[in-house]
Amino acid sequence: MQDLPDDALELDRQVCFALAVASRSVIGVYRPILEPLGLTHPQYLVMLALWGDAPLRFGAIAEMLRVDPATLSPIIKRLEHSGLIERVPVEGDERTFEIVPTERGRALREQALSVPPAVVERLGLPVERLLALRDELTAIIEAVDGAREGTGR
Repeated sequence: MQDLPDDALELDRQVCFALAVASRSVIGVYRPILEPLGLTHPQYLVMLALWGDAPLRFGAIAEMLRVDPATLSPIIKRLEHSGLIERVPVEGDERTFEIVPTERGRALREQALSVPPAVVERLGLPVERLLALRDELTAIIEAVDGAREGTGR
């Protein structure tokens, strides 16, 4: 195990603090870009999942986005109410539904193609640096997953 610096409890040395501030800040950059599409950031993430892999069951979306089903439920309801997604019964099981984008939801994907370049432009960082950061964050997520598996959580 590596030695930690003597001032390891200083706020600005905390990985959790840097991640929390970066997350809030980046989501704040998305907000005005997504507003013309009529989407919040959590709704955008749901639509990204569906544009990539629809039809999806509710539980699969929650797992992909790593959110609690209770958190996802109101997001799905708002997207459904806005006419961007619909629930389709699974053949042979009337109690189970899959979620798919509606025609309007599929059309919104074309508008959403402008989101990533707009975010990159507003951040003002080279794409390569952002991709490297994403890869590092993915490694952290995997490390956390591994730590959870090791503790049985």
